[in-house]
Amino acid sequence: MKITLIGAHGKVALIAQPLLVQAGHEVRSVVRNPDHTADIELTGAQPVVTDIERLDADGWDELLRGSEAVVWTAGAGGGDARRTYAVDRDAAIASMDAAQRVGAERYVMVSYFGAGPEHGVPEDDDFFAYADAKSAADEHLQNSGLAWTVLRPSALTLEEPTGRIDANASEGTEVSRANVARVIAAALEHESTSGAVIEFNDGDQLIDEALQSLD
Repeated sequence: MKITLIGAHGKVALIAQPLLVQAGHEVRSVVRNPDHTADIELTGAQPVVTDIERLDADGWDELLRGSEAVVWTAGAGGGDARRTYAVDRDAAIASMDAAQRVGAERYVMVSYFGAGPEHGVPEDDDFFAYADAKSAADEHLQNSGLAWTVLRPSALTLEEPTGRIDANASEGTEVSRANVARVIAAALEHESTSGAVIEFNDGDQLIDEALQSLD
């Protein structure tokens, strides 16, 4: 599969890329900083340098043309509400619309546990812009014509991967970034994840089994 991964220098993305390459996928990885291309090349992916905040519709089409799938792991990193909306909402939505236009039918969004219209974060909370932006992006994706999956991991840790998750969690605890990367890779392999919102923690069930149980 030809995959374009957006937000390629993040901690989860850097773990996910070699997994995708090892699975036989052709991975184009989008970064803003040209200094990060060497790190991307070490994963086996092909770096593409562009600023997703500045792309117009034609630019997005050019970026995604030829792709069969899009994986979104980008994020503004918080702190600046304007930039949070520009990246986590506006650029994400623009990428979804472009994916539809160019025929990149599969789309995997990495969101966060608790996102959605009922996220419950008050407007005076510093986290509100992120919660609001991610929820808007998730909703747009779910209403698109794409074969979408929304992954909502809980609090991220740097623990070693266990390869096991709880995909039926009622509340968030924590999950390793390495397990999130494995869920990204596995989600692209399982048709059962298309049209699914998956909120998950570290747990006891093998990732493949947890995703297969979504059938």
